[in-house]
Amino acid sequence: MSTKDYQSSTTKALLAFTEKFGTDFLGRSREQVNTIIHSQLAYLKDSQFNTHYINPRSSINLDTTKVLLHEDRLKAFLDGEKIAPITIDMALTQKCSYACTFCYAGLQQNPSSPADWNVYKSFLNDCVKIGHKPGQGVKAISLVSDGESTESPHFEKFIDHAFNNGINIASGTNGLKLRDCNLRTIAEKLTYLRINFNAAHEEAYCQIMGASSRSLESVLQTTIELVSLKKQLNLPITIGYQMVLMPEYADQVLPLASMARDLGIDYLVIKHCSDDEQGRLGVDYNWYQSEAATELLSVAEQFSTDQYSSQAKWSKIKTGRDRIYSRCYGTPLLLQMSGTGIVAPCGSFFHKDYDNYHIGDIKDTSFFDIWSSDKYDEVIAFLRSEQFDAKKMCATLCLQDKVNEVLYNIIEKDAVYTKPKSTNLPHLNFI
Repeated sequence: MSTKDYQSSTTKALLAFTEKFGTDFLGRSREQVNTIIHSQLAYLKDSQFNTHYINPRSSINLDTTKVLLHEDRLKAFLDGEKIAPITIDMALTQKCSYACTFCYAGLQQNPSSPADWNVYKSFLNDCVKIGHKPGQGVKAISLVSDGESTESPHFEKFIDHAFNNGINIASGTNGLKLRDCNLRTIAEKLTYLRINFNAAHEEAYCQIMGASSRSLESVLQTTIELVSLKKQLNLPITIGYQMVLMPEYADQVLPLASMARDLGIDYLVIKHCSDDEQGRLGVDYNWYQSEAATELLSVAEQFSTDQYSSQAKWSKIKTGRDRIYSRCYGTPLLLQMSGTGIVAPCGSFFHKDYDNYHIGDIKDTSFFDIWSSDKYDEVIAFLRSEQFDAKKMCATLCLQDKVNEVLYNIIEKDAVYTKPKSTNLPHLNFI
């Protein structure tokens, strides 16, 4: 199976434009990419691709934070109690068989050694035990962070044990190694599965994601099987694709929005690319705020129907590199852990050069003891002190950014929030 085997006439037409200047997709000029996009937009203007359009956020809003829905945990945090994170974002390894051009995790290498299953089993049990009172432990774990967790031999066992412990579990993946998993078990126990998928054109996918055509075929087949399982068994799992957008391959946005709809998945989310504080990925943040980008993404959202949501993460795309806050308040509520087992406040500080932020390693110390330690308190306190400035010392628009904005407004601006309605906010424990 190739991408061509599961494409509507609209998808095929949009893809045909992308080959106008050849198939060296990362070697084209910005002007050439813009020319292709103009042709795609002109084609769509005369088509009926958006006949069944509805607001992409009417049923699922992926561009927000759900921290305000956790009133008890938030109140305890604001009252100064030591709380368990609502969500932990982590990986089971730093390995990955892809070589994505946009990968931030590749900038955050630290000394690695595998953890055995007993370490992870103990970790998951500790996630239930910690907290400011019984029953207020970790509510959700997302297997994303700095590695491809499906590469770990413990991936399925981890999902099973977390699920049995009452912890919501989700996975972000390139999707390749899912072919070796029991898809039914995964589909029954994951809250959501998000597959990184950056291009609808086969050669563009391979170049952008550092993968082979065979890998692409495998991911597509897995996607189709998962969609079928969800429908057959009436499962609540949310299945989506994520595109990390850079201007170099912006002509893939519209074909992918169309193809994702063809596949029958629940959503496509299009997000910015995060760069480190040195800007080593060379992300052009000015482009995200351009009129051209706004028009492109607005049209991509028009592929949405009552069964499928295509949406851009506007809040971060329009923010650029700028934050409204200097202190980092969000890490106690949304903590991160490296695929090496290192517990750090966030992914910006996984690298060995930031070992002063490393609170502990679950291979050496239990997570309960790490969370209970003075070192944990010291790192968290430093992040919210005047000695720390997130505007200068952090990577661009981190995972905690939206949580930090809410907490900044509450703590520093005395903002009063009301509990939002949750009708279109999925996966409530993934804040």
